[in-house]
Amino acid sequence: MPWTMMNNEETYRIGIDVGGTNTDAALLDSKLDTIHTVKVHTTRDVNEGIVESIRRLLAESGVNPARVQYAMLGTTHCTNAIVERKHLGKVGLIRIGAPATTSVPPLADWDDTLKAAVGPHAYVARGGYEYDGRTIVELDEAEIKDYLARMKGEVEAVAVCGVFSPVNASQEKRVAELAKEILGEGMPVTLSHEIGSIGILERENASLLNGALLNVIAGVVRGFEQALQSFGIDAGVYICQNDGTLMRSEYALRYPILTIACGPTNSIRGAAHLSGLNNALVVDIGGTTTDIGVLAQGFPRQSSAAVEIGGVRTNFRMPDILSIGIGGGTIVRAGGEGETVTVGPDSVGYELLKRGRIFGGDTLTATDVAVKLGRYEWDGARTEGLDASVCRQADEIITRDIEDAIDRMKTSAEDVDVILVGGGSILVPDKLQGVARIVRPDHYDAANAIGAALGEVSGETERIYSLDEMTYEEAMADAKNHAVEQAVLAGADRATVQIVLSEDIPLAYMPGNALLVKVKAAGRL
Repeated sequence: MPWTMMNNEETYRIGIDVGGTNTDAALLDSKLDTIHTVKVHTTRDVNEGIVESIRRLLAESGVNPARVQYAMLGTTHCTNAIVERKHLGKVGLIRIGAPATTSVPPLADWDDTLKAAVGPHAYVARGGYEYDGRTIVELDEAEIKDYLARMKGEVEAVAVCGVFSPVNASQEKRVAELAKEILGEGMPVTLSHEIGSIGILERENASLLNGALLNVIAGVVRGFEQALQSFGIDAGVYICQNDGTLMRSEYALRYPILTIACGPTNSIRGAAHLSGLNNALVVDIGGTTTDIGVLAQGFPRQSSAAVEIGGVRTNFRMPDILSIGIGGGTIVRAGGEGETVTVGPDSVGYELLKRGRIFGGDTLTATDVAVKLGRYEWDGARTEGLDASVCRQADEIITRDIEDAIDRMKTSAEDVDVILVGGGSILVPDKLQGVARIVRPDHYDAANAIGAALGEVSGETERIYSLDEMTYEEAMADAKNHAVEQAVLAGADRATVQIVLSEDIPLAYMPGNALLVKVKAAGRL
């Protein structure tokens, strides 16, 4: 009888991270110690890979499925849907901003394939607010009703975006009420102030994409819940967000856009847990790419720039990640004698075990180089035919590229700690330029799944306050309270919620002593 069954009180959590090459799964106990990890190839139908990873995790660990209390999923479904322009739903947009915002029409920077996927219903209606929440123009409800009537039967979701709605959301909320009246209670409505920050075009884009992804995320969540039920797992289901925290599956069904880019973030969180470090660079080397992120106070550093997804600018929270085309499956090419060696950026991906030279294939990969140079022992590896000088040259290129990338992510010239995770981390030597120490924790190859299982639940706020109307302390307290409430709504235990990020920026170009405040709170499930 497996040891895990003897302790009746022990509960577990499963974390699953779906990547382009592999689907990783990890089982953690209530003390967040890692019990077991598995790695299976990502399948064309992603759900098959998820089912297989759960099956193996339970079979190999011997854990009673009834003892699994939480299940977390990090997935690339939504990113892929946007990039590939597949499975996106039709969305109607109402921008509340005439006459102030008519110079740039909605979807101005979208390409034709994405515009066609989302549909032709985008309207600019009268309304909007000033930066301090004062009304520019009153809402014209007759105009709004006319636009909604045109959408009837032709859209699957509605997005509403108003000028400065993060400061005053009243008009957006009123349009949502009208949409439910005219298009039916069941019509999903995305309000931009709940997703993006200041900056109307990027916030509008994020809201439109969110509406277009509702069908995609519904399929993912349903598939995950069915997979768990088929194994007798009755667990709380959570989906990973791109800031390293979790949201309940019901919350994810409303805000699928927040799942984008959660993979690298999960690796950063997993690396922090496995290494015990709170401030370091995390270098995650997979089969295709190396992703480098910054761990600051245990969470990924956020990007301050607008982020492009599938060619569309958005401005919601994203981790600051640098990706380079080096991974375990990266192809190495060598010319004739004395000629140059090139590395990547293309990769054999999940076909590594078929095409790699040490496995009897015909393609020289970065993994072949690492094994030939004695970095890693692989039983039965066929290294005899590999040219040592080509391997040394390729290794120098790989090392230099990774060192350069680390250098670009550093905020000072001093040496930094680096945590190495991901299956491809065997490529890296024990010493790197500019690195104080290299930490390779246990279970390094499943850090992404462990990070998914660990996630805390977060909430955040970004608002402009006028310091003519309240004190600085009152503004900060109001923002912090709002962030805490958002975290509790998303599923956090109120007693454990802490403020993990707080920043304020005086907006000198605005009258009225304006202050932009960003606050993020996170707590345990």
